[in-house]
Amino acid sequence: MKTDDLINALAADAKSVEPPIARTVAIAVGIGALISALFFLWVLGVRDNFAESMVSSLRFVFKFVLTLSLAIPAYVLVRGLSRPDFEPGKKLWWLALAPALLLIAILLELVSVPADQWHARMIGQNSMACLIVIPLLSLAPLAAVLYALHQGGPANPAIAGAVGGLLSAGIAATLYASHCPDDSPLFLAAWYTIGTVLMTAIGALVGSRFLRW
Repeated sequence: MKTDDLINALAADAKSVEPPIARTVAIAVGIGALISALFFLWVLGVRDNFAESMVSSLRFVFKFVLTLSLAIPAYVLVRGLSRPDFEPGKKLWWLALAPALLLIAILLELVSVPADQWHARMIGQNSMACLIVIPLLSLAPLAAVLYALHQGGPANPAIAGAVGGLLSAGIAATLYASHCPDDSPLFLAAWYTIGTVLMTAIGALVGSRFLRW
């Protein structure tokens, strides 16, 4: 059977396939996120002034706006990419929301902070921890997402894997943001971005092989 015919045959059964696949993705993401959250709480936990910072610090709140603006669109796309008949097309532009918000925040930071403080804010206090913890917390969600995607048979394995990597990094970054004392957008741009790019690359690489059919 030709690939196009196989895709059409699978798509023809959409009514019976979509609900189980959507549930599989949701359950897998939930389990992966829960495992990471439990590990995070056991090893690190939220920072001591979490509640106070949520009320008094716009930079701290922005970290969650940023990470969720990455994780939520990625989750929606992963659900679609789990189906062989899904064409992402312009929907991939949803993933530009987080970089756009980060760029705006960086510009505001550069305007509001003296230039001699830019480097210190970018380096922060926990750059190495950030590089380690975000990929580490991403592993369980990524494995769960790849498993769910494998059940649905995505037509674009590398893209599906890459978006799965983005989703896992978004979940991990959201968790780590509640612990990390570095709130500057300059720090986020330097170190959170590295972890996110790394997991995206790993997701694409593994997905291109594991999700192939």
